[in-house]
Amino acid sequence: MRKLFALVFGLGSAIGAHGQTNIEFQEYDLENGLHVILHEDHTTPIVAVSVLYHVGSKNEKPGRSGFAHFFEHLMFEGSPNIERGDFMKIVQNNGGALNANTSFDRTFYYEILPANQLELGLWLESERMLQATVDITGVETQREVVKEEKRLRIDNQPYMSFQAEMFGKAFEGSPYAITPIGTMEDLNAAQIADFKDFYETFYVPNNATLSIAGDIDPKEAKEMIEKYFGPIAKGTNEIPRPKPELKLLNNAIVDTVYDNIQLPALFLGYKIPQQGTKDAYAMDMLTTLLSGGQSSRLYKKLVDQDQLGLAVQAFPYGLENGGIFITLGIANMGVDLKDLKAGIDGEFSKVRNDLISENEYQKVLNQLENDFVSQNSTMAGIAESLANYHVYFSDANLINTEIEKYREVTREDLQAAAQKYLTDQNRVILYYLPKQQ
Repeated sequence: MRKLFALVFGLGSAIGAHGQTNIEFQEYDLENGLHVILHEDHTTPIVAVSVLYHVGSKNEKPGRSGFAHFFEHLMFEGSPNIERGDFMKIVQNNGGALNANTSFDRTFYYEILPANQLELGLWLESERMLQATVDITGVETQREVVKEEKRLRIDNQPYMSFQAEMFGKAFEGSPYAITPIGTMEDLNAAQIADFKDFYETFYVPNNATLSIAGDIDPKEAKEMIEKYFGPIAKGTNEIPRPKPELKLLNNAIVDTVYDNIQLPALFLGYKIPQQGTKDAYAMDMLTTLLSGGQSSRLYKKLVDQDQLGLAVQAFPYGLENGGIFITLGIANMGVDLKDLKAGIDGEFSKVRNDLISENEYQKVLNQLENDFVSQNSTMAGIAESLANYHVYFSDANLINTEIEKYREVTREDLQAAAQKYLTDQNRVILYYLPKQQ
C-alpha cells in the first residue's frame, strides 16, 4: 500500500531480489491483546516508537462525527503522571520529535527519539493507553483547536472543501460519507460521557499495534514493553467494525460548488475496490501512468501540449473497505471546464480501449518500485508500514513482498480495471467555480 502523497496545491542488512532491502522483524502478542512488532536496525542511533489504534472516522456513531480526529488532539493533553500540555515538551527536551494522524480507518501516533530514550517513548505511549486525561478542560481546549484547524486547513483554503463534497456524494449512506474532520455541530453537541466512552472502547491494547523500529536490543525492548504495557487491562467494550460494501455508481452524480477561488477547477471521483485487492493495485498503477510526474499522460497531453489545465493530477484514496480514485484539474485562464473534462475523458478512454505499451508498463513498475523503497527508508516509515500491513492485511511481511503484487498485474489487468471503474456512470463530477460567478 503506497502512501498518499500530498496533493493539493498549495533497514535490514540483507538485499533481496531486484535490489530490494529486506526488512527483518519479529512480532508477538501480549496477554492483553496488544500486538507488538520489532525491527532492529543499528544504522543510526535513533528509534521510532509508534502505536496504531484501529479506529478512524468509519467507526464513529451517527451524530458523533469527528471523534477519531478529535482524540488525536486530546491524547496529547497528558495523564496523571504527565502535566497538561507537557507531552510534546518531554519528547522535544529529550532530543525527539513526535506527531500523529487520523484517517477513515485508523489513528497513528509516533515518537522519534535517540536510541537511549526508548524507555521514555514506551512510558509515554503506555500512559496514553492506560490513563490519558479525558476531562472537560481538555475537551473544551481541543474543541477550539479542532475548530481552528478546520477553518485554517479546509474552510479558508481554496478547493479544500472537495473532500467533504466528494466523499459525501460518492459514499452517501456509508460510514465513509463524512471525512475525519467531522462536523462542528457534532463536536459541539458531544458530552464528556461520549468522549470517555470512545476512549474506553477504542484506546485499549486489544485494539492497538505497537511498532518499534531502530537501534534497539530486542530482548531489552521486550522487557520494557512488558513492564509498561503488560499491566494494562484488555478492553471489555465491544469494538464496532463496520464493513461497508463496495457499490459502484450506476449514474454519474454532478454538482457545482462555488468557492473562494480565482481559477475554475474540476474534480472527478470514481469508486474503486478496497486496498489490497488486485484491482486496487491496478488502479494504483494507473495513477502512476496517468499522473506520475511531468512525463505522465495527463500532464503531457493536457498541461504541456494542449494547455487546457494549469495542473492536472490523479490520486487514489485507498480505504479498508473501498476506495475512490480522484482526478482534479485546474483550468488555464479562459479555458472552459467542459473542455478540460473532455480532455481528461479522452485520456481515460485511451486506457480503456488500448493496452498500454510495454515500455510504459515497465516505466510504471520502475516508479512504483522506487516509491516502495522510499517509503521504508526511515525508521518512522518502517514502523508505520509494519503496523499498517499487520492491521489491514494481517501480514506485516508485505513490507518486503507487496511489490510483487504490483508485478503480478499485467497490461491486460490494467485495461480491464480501467474498463470496470473509470466509466462515465461510476463517478462524481464536481465543477468548482469562483463565488462571483
